[in-house]
Amino acid sequence: MSKQLILALSKGRILDETLPLLAEAGITPAEDLGASRKLLFETNLPDVKLVVIRATDVPTYVQLGAADVGVAGKDVLLEHGAEGLYEPLDLEIAACKLMTAGIRGAEPARARRRVATKFVNVAKRYYAEQGIQAEVIKLYGAMELAPLMNLADEIVDIVDTGNTLRANGMEPRELIAPVTTRLVVNKAAMTMKHERLKPLIARLREAVERRRVQAPA
Repeated sequence: MSKQLILALSKGRILDETLPLLAEAGITPAEDLGASRKLLFETNLPDVKLVVIRATDVPTYVQLGAADVGVAGKDVLLEHGAEGLYEPLDLEIAACKLMTAGIRGAEPARARRRVATKFVNVAKRYYAEQGIQAEVIKLYGAMELAPLMNLADEIVDIVDTGNTLRANGMEPRELIAPVTTRLVVNKAAMTMKHERLKPLIARLREAVERRRVQAPA
């Protein structure tokens, strides 16, 4: 097995918050990720490379060993499942909430609901635990439109500021899970590359702890 470490990063907001944290841990890309169309990048560490992919693909890359380590939101991990993955560290970035939401002031149906979401597995588990029959409709975006167009009674989605919900006459309802970004590690790599992964995880943990101490009260 190669001694090189491949670290899979999630595109978008998570990437923007991950790069400064990596820098604090002493890991920097050899070039500007935003100015390149490449997906695989060298770093200042000769044995660490970065791959930048869709957030939903990170668990698969790590689970199947294409990457040794990954950075993924807890929402993605809850939806994907964590078989074959260790989750040694909460990076405490890109915090938000996974919630149900519906039309403001509307009384949610008690027994059966139509629910639009891209988090199909999470939604099915959640409503089953609540004893509610849910018909789950998979959508890939613009969730807020579904209740407005009578496609669904509720949605399950990520809520950050809640501004988009309010702008569309909706309100958050029940919290399913708080979400932050996590470091995940391939189980085989944790055994085979332990001596390389241990200091990498330790450096990231120290960076997270420094931020926590420095954060305003």
